[in-house]
Amino acid sequence: MTPLAGAILLALAALTVLAIIWIPRRARTAARRAVHQFGVRLDRYKLMSRRVIRGELLRDPAIGDALEQHCRTRGLSQLEARVRVEQYVEEIVPFFNVLSYYRVGYNLARALLRLLYRTSSEYQDRESLNAIPRRDVVVYLMNHRSNADYVVVAFVLARAVSISYAVGEWARVWPLEYVFKSFGAYFVRRRYREPLYHTVLERYVQLITRNGVTQGIFLEGRLSRDGALGPPKLGLLDYIARTLRDPAFDRDIWLVPVALNYDRVLEDRSLIQELLEDGARPPRWRQLAGVTRFLALNLARLLTGSLRRYGRVAVNFGTPLSLRRWVAAHPDLLDLSRAERLPRLERLARELMDRIAGIMPVTPVPLVAAALLSFGRDLVRLDDLFERLDQYRDHLMATAAKLAHADQGVSGLLERARKALDLRRLVVAEGEALVILPGQRPLLEYYANSIQHLLPAPRPSGGHPMLDPDTSLPRLPRAG
Repeated sequence: MTPLAGAILLALAALTVLAIIWIPRRARTAARRAVHQFGVRLDRYKLMSRRVIRGELLRDPAIGDALEQHCRTRGLSQLEARVRVEQYVEEIVPFFNVLSYYRVGYNLARALLRLLYRTSSEYQDRESLNAIPRRDVVVYLMNHRSNADYVVVAFVLARAVSISYAVGEWARVWPLEYVFKSFGAYFVRRRYREPLYHTVLERYVQLITRNGVTQGIFLEGRLSRDGALGPPKLGLLDYIARTLRDPAFDRDIWLVPVALNYDRVLEDRSLIQELLEDGARPPRWRQLAGVTRFLALNLARLLTGSLRRYGRVAVNFGTPLSLRRWVAAHPDLLDLSRAERLPRLERLARELMDRIAGIMPVTPVPLVAAALLSFGRDLVRLDDLFERLDQYRDHLMATAAKLAHADQGVSGLLERARKALDLRRLVVAEGEALVILPGQRPLLEYYANSIQHLLPAPRPSGGHPMLDPDTSLPRLPRAG
């Protein structure tokens, strides 16, 4: 777990557990009051008893067939296989709690986000989003920059809808597991290949989809290690799409692309370190030490009045895509075998990733990082930097990109970014120039990579050797 997950989620866990344990008998009245106050669209199926959902899954014919197959291939008894299915169901199925989500979760999220960031959200096509029929199902497909993504998107959408997230195994520790389940999240085992488990997971995802539960899925499947968008993962998208095979399901499923970007990702150094060390994660004691240091340092800054926000976190919502229409344009796709189906479904996933890339918010730090690195040198004159930023800003405005603080001009963008760069000691002022410290270049690349696809190619240097890029400088490797 990264320092961000430890710092934010442990605090969230403690408060949520206490709130749920000490909920008064008038909890239902308080819950109704919370829903009324937020004016939220609450998916009724989230309030269904876990016992009922568990019973539906255990009676599911597809799970029964998978159980029989598991017994034959593994040489297990019916009882042993049944116990395993029940373990999977217990692990996956959440127990949504209105007070936990809207009283504890929302208020803590608001306090933490206001403390750490300036938060903004925009809509590329609000009319299309508002036109989605109320009975249809909405799935938000997001890029994954930080563990804070869960908090940010849920906070931004809190007054419209509550989201059930697909959460990785990293959160399956007490009390985080208890907290996420009380928020309606369900757990997904990454890189776990057992067919029986995937049948249980698929049928649960299709069960909540048929019943109109709004879901949030990180299409890349994991946090970006190099800052750029990764390739899409198809598992959950395939499960959701195959819900349309049910003849009794007559709703449409709307896939809404969501792009997030930050001026500072609190896990950035940990993620880069994993990339540099070929995916090796630090030991638990080092993670705990990082969490402790993060909490102590920021608590000291808060008490001394020197705590500064880490810049902007921006969320952009794109134009929704009708899954039923897309499937109708690819007849018989969902009836193909998995081996034949997934390569064709990947076209849909890549189209959605392209939509996410197209609405990626451009915040000051990634923009200035890209401008600094575009010269390929460790020393950049301020005049040259202003000129490059002006070029980038004009290009972004002309292409209708989502540029934060667009109305403040180049000097305003640079001033906001300089605060973050100075705080992190990524660059040093040297007269009328900025010096990029060699050891900090990979971190600048991490931020620049998030928006590089939106920027024009650097102009040629003109052939002067002093202006040619220095290829010996440290580089951040790209994630595989």
